[in-house]
Amino acid sequence: MAASDDHHVVIVGGGFGGLEAARHLAAGPFRITVLDRRNHHLFQPLLYQAATASLALSEIAWPIRSLLRRYRNATTLLGAATGVDAAGKAVLLEDGRRVSYDTLILATGARHAYFGHDEWEPHAPGLKTLEDATTIRRRILSAFERAEWQTNAEERRRLLTFAIIGAGPTGVELAGTIAELAHETLRRDFRHIDTREARVVLVEAGPRILSAFTEDLSAYAEQALARLGVEVRTGHAVSECSADGIALGGEFLPAATILWAAGVAASPAAEWLQAPADRAGRVIVAPDLSVPGFPDIFAIGDTAHVSAGEGRTVPGIAPAAKQEGRYVAGVIRVRREGKPPPKPFAYRNDGNLATIGKRAAIVDLGWIKLKGRLAWWTWGIAHVYFLIGLRNRLAVALSWLWIYSTGQRSARLITGTGVERQERRPQ
Repeated sequence: MAASDDHHVVIVGGGFGGLEAARHLAAGPFRITVLDRRNHHLFQPLLYQAATASLALSEIAWPIRSLLRRYRNATTLLGAATGVDAAGKAVLLEDGRRVSYDTLILATGARHAYFGHDEWEPHAPGLKTLEDATTIRRRILSAFERAEWQTNAEERRRLLTFAIIGAGPTGVELAGTIAELAHETLRRDFRHIDTREARVVLVEAGPRILSAFTEDLSAYAEQALARLGVEVRTGHAVSECSADGIALGGEFLPAATILWAAGVAASPAAEWLQAPADRAGRVIVAPDLSVPGFPDIFAIGDTAHVSAGEGRTVPGIAPAAKQEGRYVAGVIRVRREGKPPPKPFAYRNDGNLATIGKRAAIVDLGWIKLKGRLAWWTWGIAHVYFLIGLRNRLAVALSWLWIYSTGQRSARLITGTGVERQERRPQ
């Protein structure tokens, strides 16, 4: 059959789920188009390390074209989707162009959610993209540079205070790494400040950090953060974010650097289709991950609300997205072959992992729980394994070995618009 006559599958999003679907469809009689607003696939689990000067951006991101180049029936297009014409079976792009499809997979990911306070975003950036990582790295490193110039003790304390909002894995990992950066990596680099005086405050509205883990592992993680000098504030909801700091109920915490790790919202894919969605905007999909009312459209990854039974949902993590991508590819294949549909999607939980600095981590594999240095090595091996390409695995492993041995982080470059100049507003 000629390629032009093959069933055309359009995948919007080159993340874990989208690429997994593309690879598993590439061996079949399909014409595949992967559409993404960025030209690279990002290994998000290590994005916080790029934001905290531990890894270079090139070590955690790869061009989508290079990842799919060996699949001759797969095309990569750079473009931003803004809607779906379901009746006309086409994806709409922001420049007015259209990409027609026979089957559509929406793997459009998620963005930051500020719970109705979008005005906080300029003061408290989240971490989802390479651009976010460079912004956060610039703000962290610039805070120390500005403190070196500062003669006012109160303003210096504000500049050396880092507030992280949200104590899930990203928040905990950011807090631990910033504390190590201040207390170990930078302590000999400055002459007018003692970077060990930096204050790292992790704020969580819930009763404990890392709520996805068991209570004993959560308690260990909090103790490990305390050993690094991180202040953990649980049961505190943020009521204000500004250039001056954050408000926690009746208390105001002056902080020059505020980072947001408290929540995400799905892309507007549900709005494009007027499909049922949950509170986070994720499409509530059918058991085969198709969008209700649109059997030729699937939603996966952070775009989808997938039931895991007993009132639980499949977590928005990379292993889940990859499983969903493989499953949807299988559904499309059996449909084309005229075979009976597969069983409903069932998520296989491979475990949860989180790291606290460079010497401690927690691992919950269900059948076994680890903490401490053994957990850290398990975490590291797992993440190196899932990186793409031998060169990147070696580069990341060597970077971690260097940091572990010396405490030095080599990616401490301030890039972008230069040193941040977000000074305190007049009172």
